[in-house]
Order: sequence, then C-alpha cells, then structure tokens
Amino acid sequence: MKLKPQLFLCFIVLIISNCSNDNNQSDANNIESPFPCVNGFSGNLPCNGIDLMSHIPVEELGGTGAEGNDSWGWTDPETGKEYALVCTTTSSAFVDLSDPVNPIFLGRLPTATVNSLWRDIKVYNNHAFVVSEAPGHGMQVFDLTRLRNVANPPETFTADAIYNGFGRAHNIVINEDSGFAYAVGSDTFGGGPHFVNIQDPTNPVAAGGYADDAYSHDAQVVTYSGPDTDHNGKEILIGSNENEVVIVDVTDKNAPAQISTIDYSNIGYTHQGWFTENMEYFLLGDEVDEINFGVNSRTLVFDFTDLDNPLFHMEYLGPTAAIDHNGYVVGNTFYIANYSAGMRIVDISNIASGVMVETGFIDTYIPNDNTAFNGAWNIYPFFESGNILISDIEGGMFIAKASN
Repeated sequence: MKLKPQLFLCFIVLIISNCSNDNNQSDANNIESPFPCVNGFSGNLPCNGIDLMSHIPVEELGGTGAEGNDSWGWTDPETGKEYALVCTTTSSAFVDLSDPVNPIFLGRLPTATVNSLWRDIKVYNNHAFVVSEAPGHGMQVFDLTRLRNVANPPETFTADAIYNGFGRAHNIVINEDSGFAYAVGSDTFGGGPHFVNIQDPTNPVAAGGYADDAYSHDAQVVTYSGPDTDHNGKEILIGSNENEVVIVDVTDKNAPAQISTIDYSNIGYTHQGWFTENMEYFLLGDEVDEINFGVNSRTLVFDFTDLDNPLFHMEYLGPTAAIDHNGYVVGNTFYIANYSAGMRIVDISNIASGVMVETGFIDTYIPNDNTAFNGAWNIYPFFESGNILISDIEGGMFIAKASN
C-alpha cells in the first residue's frame, strides 16, 4: 500500500526522534469504512448511522464449534495501538486493531479447564483478567504487552498467572482506580463479590468478599465522585443481583457495608447496569423481562443522586422485542448490546427530563430481531479512536464506527 505523504513524513521523523502516539492515533481515527451505512445497510448488515469497519468470524477466533460471548478492549500506553479482547466458549482471543479495516488475529489464550458458554474479561495495568463458568477455572492473568511482539500470528498463549481463590465465576469487575478485582457469581461468598487485590497483576491476593446480598450476576465498582457528598472518595459497588439492585460500600474490604437496595416493577432478571458519567443516574438492563412480560427492549433508569435513597426515574423501551444484554455509557450516549437487534445507540442527554432517543444501530444478527438469545453479547465503546467492538454469539467480532 502506498504511504500517504503525512505517514511517510512521520516515518522519517520516527527514525530521528519518534512520532507521537497522538499523531498515530489521529491517523487511525481517519480510516474510512469499506462498508458505509447507505440506504439502511452497511455491507449486508442493517444499520442507521453506523458503519461496519471489519469482521472476524467466531470460528477463526475460537476454533471449530466456538460461540462468542464477552469482550473488552486495551490500548497500549506505549504505542497507542488498540486491541480487541474477545471471549469465546473455548478461549480468549486477542486482535490488533491498528488498522480497523484489516484487523490482525494475534492468537488465543485457551480456557483454563473446559469450554463454557460464559467467559468474562477485564483489563488493569496492561494485564487481562479472565474468569469463566467452567468448573475449577479460577482467574487467568495475561500480560497484554506480550501482544507487541507476536512474530507468527495466530499464537496459542499461556497465562502468566492463575488465581484459584474461586473456581467458576460468572463475571469479573475491576476498579482501575483502586487496583481491586471483584469476581461475581462465583462459587464463593454465596455468589456475592469476591475481592482480589491485583495491584501486582501477576501476584493476585485474596482480599475477602461480601455475601450479605446473595448472588450477584454483574456489578460496576467505582471510586465515587458523584452528587452524594456523603460517599465521595469511597469505593462503591453497584450490584445487579437477580431481583434487585444493591449499593455497597466496599472501601474497607474487611467490613463491606450495604448502603441501600432498590427493586422495580415487572422484574425478570436484574442483569447489568452502568452509571451515567456524572453518577446521577444508573441504567439497568433486565435480561428476561421481554420474555416474561412481552415488552420491547427495556432499560430501567434509577436516580442515584442520593445513594442512601435511590429512586426509580424512568424506563426506556426500544423499537424491537429483542432482549437487551450489556450496556455502557460514554458521555451522553448509551450503547446497548441488544442480542438479535445488534448494537443500539441511545442519546441520554435529556435523561433528567425522562427522555431517551435511539440515534443509531447496526444489527449484527441478520435473521430477525426476535426475543431470543442470539446475536450481540457485549460492546466495548471506550476506544479513543471511536472504533466500537461488538462481540456476537454466532458472528464473532465486529468493529463498527459512527458514520461520517
């Protein structure tokens, strides 16, 4: 491929002094999609305002018979390169997104024990931490800087450390501010959060747990800086606990304390949620309310301005009957992995007034938008480039981006 003049200049400067990561990132930001969203389609995927950049099938990522599940992302602080971390039933796959139109599958870290439908991955201090519902799996730790020097991709990697303080776990949550991981839905603490000190990533240390509110399916843990000044600076866990949302102060790992709980009408399965960036609202997905109550994709919104007295604020119903799964907030945008309806993008700039409006989507599961467990499992919308990672059960990895 012929270098653009500015890239050639950068190459020359690199020999002398090093081009800045910001310039490299800026160039990556300007890569155009080969599949622009035109007349409602990006390639063969239904869309609105979202372009498909690239796709790697799940069989390539995880091997024959694999299915996709969770995902996360990592940006190398030295090079500015972005990497997709894509979980499958068999392993965790690592993909170089330097050129999001031509991603490079670098290799996979096989499951620690046996295959499982559930695998979850998060990142702290340039290391990936992986849990699974596979029996005896524990928590794998993988040094992501190894991805800088993959000579013959795809490679089969080994873990740099294994934490065996639990066997299976459904999800892992990490507070990057504190350096603590929280395994939830494990076979310890009644399925409540299991605390692990990962400040030295390859030497994880058990740090207690919290069993008072029983099984926690997923959680978000933050160092709180929201409107409730009583809790500023505290480490707060918001647990999605099957039939309620729980708010727990986990600052003192030896004495975690419940702050409050809240439930809502038509509970199916309290699944996963995420704070708005100002920490005033918490957006929750209930995984089976669409099945049990026949509603369209539903997001519950709670007013968390007073953590001791959380209040129901509103509900948002999407345009399809597809099941909502994981959702994340970036600025005033809510990104939802909406199973058979793909990734949905919702403007929450007027959430205080009770208004949420869908502004875009890309549907990675073409056959239908049924109320079923097919399609988009997870989204990682936090890359600085604007590239969005979608992990899909049947489809594998999709990289998407807002249309120009």
